[in-house]
Amino acid sequence: MIQPMLAGQDLLADIAHAHHKAGHLHLWWLGQSGFLVQWQGRHLLFDPYLSDSLTHKYAATDKPHIRMTAQVIAPEQLDFVNVVTSSHNHTDHLDAETLRPLMAANPAITLVIPEANRAFVAERLQCDLAWPIGLDDSASTTVGPFTITALPAAHEQLEQDAAGRHRFLGYVVQCGRWIIYHSGDTVWYAGMVERLRQWAIDVAILPINGRSPERRVAGNLNGPEAAQLAKAIGARVVIPCHYEMFTFNTASPDAFVAKCQQLEQPYCVLRAGERWSSDG
Repeated sequence: MIQPMLAGQDLLADIAHAHHKAGHLHLWWLGQSGFLVQWQGRHLLFDPYLSDSLTHKYAATDKPHIRMTAQVIAPEQLDFVNVVTSSHNHTDHLDAETLRPLMAANPAITLVIPEANRAFVAERLQCDLAWPIGLDDSASTTVGPFTITALPAAHEQLEQDAAGRHRFLGYVVQCGRWIIYHSGDTVWYAGMVERLRQWAIDVAILPINGRSPERRVAGNLNGPEAAQLAKAIGARVVIPCHYEMFTFNTASPDAFVAKCQQLEQPYCVLRAGERWSSDG
């Protein structure tokens, strides 16, 4: 099994240490599509999956979710999180075994979700239906220093509910002078680049696991596509995700790296539990 660069108390120590670097933006990859963002001592958590719920759920099926990377941290140890996102309803992006302990450890936490998914989220998390903040295309909310704006994601298609609200979202987060784009699960779709180029994106967080019919799950960008998208939207740096979690649905980052190098697109490949920090 792949071991995280930092885990448990070692990860917490790094988070605490980074807090002293005023004016810097910090991100830690927590595995799959989960990222912890630190800005001015406040913390935003993108789409965390910090349990073995899917491994247990599919253990006796013909689609086992065999974990590749050891869990970085228990969710209850993250008792300083201000806001957490879910980009869509798939369990690796909306995991009750992650979010309920996180909610218990952070009574004042804010959850941002697609408005289209409100009823599903409330049922899965056993929370008040009115509690999450629901967003749809172009809508924004501000939590502390983080302004979060929703954009559609296509996993593998754009999907809307009966009211026309998107079931899959990506989030653009502004904090200070920094702009982060977390795509959620997505492929390219018409108008995507034009929408994203309106933002001066510093950090693009994009999936690279690709799509294969034999996996029997909705797919994402592959590595070269993620590199091309980052270049097309003018991202200052691109960080890959959504790989090295489950053996049946992963990819090597090598093709992503090669395409970034060919395009002269700045990139950073993190290990689980590793930090990326801005240069000030």
